Amino acid sequence: MSGEPRHGTVIDRRSSGGGVNGTLGSYIVQDDEDQRYYGFDYRQIVTEGFRTIRTGERVRFHVSGVSPDRAEFVIRLDRPDPSEYYG
Repeated sequence: MSGEPRHGTVIDRRSSGGGVNGTLGSYIVQDDEDQRYYGFDYRQIVTEGFRTIRTGERVRFHVSGVSPDRAEFVIRLDRPDPSEYYG
């Protein structure tokens, strides 16, 4: 892990055409402190179950030590209401 945890808001999701149904996406998070943008994909989301994040959600992340424009170890801070998914 590189440096201290950062906080930000997911501002964009872009489909890349991969994955089982062609819906693999990449995400863009804007850092709250320095306003920089960092990209990541679902593999960097730390959660149980289905790895996805919605635009507008707040996250905690680390900046990649290998690629300084990439986020890694992304954790959702906003917990969605399960009824939005299963209601």
